[in-house]
Amino acid sequence: MDDEIERLKPHMMPADMQSWNIEDLQSYIEAMKAEIAKVEALIAEKNKVQSAAAALFGGPTSS
Repeated sequence: MDDEIERLKPHMMPADMQSWNIEDLQSYIEAMKAEIAKVEALIAEKNKVQSAAAALFGGPTSS
């Protein structure tokens, strides 16, 4: 179970990006932007589900 929790934790930034070249840094930025977009989509989907459940069961909604 501890392994599953560790797997779900956000990954930390690489320790030393100072030695990366510009292309690697730009690629890293693009990868992070893609990750942010995935997380934003996931949040939006979870908000839809939560709103639908609240409408069905009369609970509070969250945004």
